[in-house]
Amino acid sequence: MITGLHHLNLRAPAALLVVLRDFYRDALGLTPGPRPDFGTPGYWLYAGGQPVLHLSEQAAHEVKRGPVDPEAPTTYDHTAFAGSDPVATAAHLRALGVSFHESRSAVAGQHQFFLQDPAGNGVEINFPF
Repeated sequence: MITGLHHLNLRAPAALLVVLRDFYRDALGLTPGPRPDFGTPGYWLYAGGQPVLHLSEQAAHEVKRGPVDPEAPTTYDHTAFAGSDPVATAAHLRALGVSFHESRSAVAGQHQFFLQDPAGNGVEINFPF
């Protein structure tokens, strides 16, 4: 039985992996932390003491579909994070030059930000009303 979401893993070439690590650290405030030695490069980023985002280096022979090849089909849309203080978060994102749009959903009872990471993956941040 599923009880929740454990983590998200993104795979990318080495150079993009560093850009993604920096984006999620600097723009969203995730904290790089310990990662087991899996024999391949990568990073784990933490929120609330939990490793919620795993970044793994894509092997040279792997072909990924999606933002790298916009013509390739994909079902992935976005990852949603819970946030606090939308005013401060908006100011922080703007200061970093990160484009986003906002929505207030009465149905969901949330103030939401929508943006993309440097690889084109959708990112959503949800703040309670």
